[in-house]
Amino acid sequence: MFRRTSLVLLIVAVALAGGCRKNKTVNPIAQLDSKQPDKVLFDRAMADIQRNKFDQARITLQTMINTYPDSEYIARAMLAVGDSWYAENTSAALQQAESEYKNFQTFFPNMPEAAEAQLKVAGIHYRQMEKPDRDYTHAKRAEDEYRQLIQQYPDSKLVPDAKEKLLQVQEVLAEREFRIGRFYFVRQSYPASIARLRSLSDSYPQYSQADEVLYILGQAYEAELNNIRKTNFAEVAKANVLNDLTNRAADSYAKIITRYPAMERADDAKARLKALNRPIPAPTPEALAQNKAEEASRGHTGRMGTIMGNLHKRPDMAQAVKGVEPMMEDAKPTNAQEVMKQVSDAASKSIDGKAATGEIIKPSASKQSDPVPRSDAGSAPPPNQVNEVTAGGDSAKSDAAANSGSSSSSTAQKDSKDSKDSKGAKDQESSSKQKKKKGIRN
Repeated sequence: MFRRTSLVLLIVAVALAGGCRKNKTVNPIAQLDSKQPDKVLFDRAMADIQRNKFDQARITLQTMINTYPDSEYIARAMLAVGDSWYAENTSAALQQAESEYKNFQTFFPNMPEAAEAQLKVAGIHYRQMEKPDRDYTHAKRAEDEYRQLIQQYPDSKLVPDAKEKLLQVQEVLAEREFRIGRFYFVRQSYPASIARLRSLSDSYPQYSQADEVLYILGQAYEAELNNIRKTNFAEVAKANVLNDLTNRAADSYAKIITRYPAMERADDAKARLKALNRPIPAPTPEALAQNKAEEASRGHTGRMGTIMGNLHKRPDMAQAVKGVEPMMEDAKPTNAQEVMKQVSDAASKSIDGKAATGEIIKPSASKQSDPVPRSDAGSAPPPNQVNEVTAGGDSAKSDAAANSGSSSSSTAQKDSKDSKDSKGAKDQESSSKQKKKKGIRN
């Protein structure tokens, strides 16, 4: 009896216990380290990318994106599609990768991965850059994309890397501008050389040969000085232009000393300032320390690296400065027409009676009553007076021709009058003789 009662109580206890657990959900594989299907697809695609199975990886990622649009891995999946094209590393694949990264930034602009997508867009053009003497399209695009990253995501941890790459890109672009400016200088096209070198100095002050840029710029101004001395400008206009060009050359040399005192051309700049009778400035301790730090941060390419660099199209960026803030905006470019206009403006000051200074002003219209400046040595008039003198000469010739025609006409009239007077006298004489004969007969 006791055993039967104990068995009944045990059965009731088990039934009550089962009723208490009836509402709880039990996952039979909860302790088996299971994975969600979207995570499984994502991991499989990442493994395919590691094995360079890019097409298969993109198919898997697109399947996951279309099947699980609310997955927590959706952003990483879209970014991974761009990564698969980026890793393929062909021209067409890189273009597709840029498109995918731009789409990611459009859909997820506030995610931390948006800065990563922008960095990879810039990296697409960075890895396609060519040497300075070749196409610079990718270098310019890389500069724009790195600047965009720094400006749009200033708090991103990727900004230091972007700044370092941007300085390297700007070294390549500056080298290109320097070669063009030096080419014009060697060909004695000084206004074009001045325009290129001045724009380069203003846009890329961290360039590894910034002192050489300013030195050649000063030499170009001095070459223009020599050319002006050989011209037949009016003396006042010539002095004005020479003073303006001398000031500009001196400013270029002075900037070497004040901004780049630790570089090689500093001593040459001092010598040129002394030859031009211009004061030699002294660099500040801060400028000297800054320039020394910049030069210490630059790398150098050895002989073997130079030889190997000739075998591929990648530019040499070892001399790019490090650890400084890159230029975020380009300076206003200067063209050769502006350089020539500045010379013309300097010459026109003498016509207006203004002092000869290095300041650039707009010329005012010359007065017709102003006398034409002439040299005591009988030099030719300035270019802006040539038309007036030529017109005066033509007018004088016209006046001489008119006077000659008038003289001939008066002479003809006088001869005609004399002829008529002579004929009248002869007729009168003949009439008197006839009267005398008639009187005798009578």
